[in-house]
Amino acid sequence: MTPFEHSVFVNCPLDPEYADLMRPLLFTVLYLGLTPRLAIERTNANEPRISKIAELIESSQYGIHDLSRMVAKEIGEVFRFNMPFELGLDYACCLYHGDKWTRKKCLILEAEKYRFQAALSDLSNSDIKEHDNKPDKVVLQVRNWLVQESLGTGPSATVIWYEFNDFMGALYDELTAGNWSQSDLDNLPVPELLLHMRKWIDKAPNKAPHLSTSPRRARRR
Repeated sequence: MTPFEHSVFVNCPLDPEYADLMRPLLFTVLYLGLTPRLAIERTNANEPRISKIAELIESSQYGIHDLSRMVAKEIGEVFRFNMPFELGLDYACCLYHGDKWTRKKCLILEAEKYRFQAALSDLSNSDIKEHDNKPDKVVLQVRNWLVQESLGTGPSATVIWYEFNDFMGALYDELTAGNWSQSDLDNLPVPELLLHMRKWIDKAPNKAPHLSTSPRRARRR
């Protein structure tokens, strides 16, 4: 079981349109030696999704919540409330649980600065970071927050971004050599993607010496 202090609950959209942001987000967490936790890491249909989410939140000291997909894309489309709902669960866990859960910390991401206030005005005084729907800025925001709140120091966002792109290129070459189609690549399950990321990071020649995907070796303050 991943220790509480090394677990990062990731609350983000899981649709294909968000994949270009989710992949570098997950890679950044792993590259910094922490463990991303997502509801889709287990797919047992007998396990209620809300129970699984509550368990992951309770077992993670850190939470990353991307609210950038709350806005409907077209007339008649229903707003997406999963992300703000899970943010509320994370906040409540910190506020009411006591003990070690008072050490929980959250990063809230949005696409545009201040846009969230139209839907969640209660967050008006919160320090929300915008990523402009740019993958490299997701890396920057996640890296800076984890270094500030957990690690104290770490490789630059530029290094992580270049490493991520090297990984994606290597993964493409590896899988297409095994006769994976583009559709196969686009639909690679997230747990399998995380396995590939861990393997690649552990072997990465440019990785800083103290970094590991194993929580036991992550440098902490």
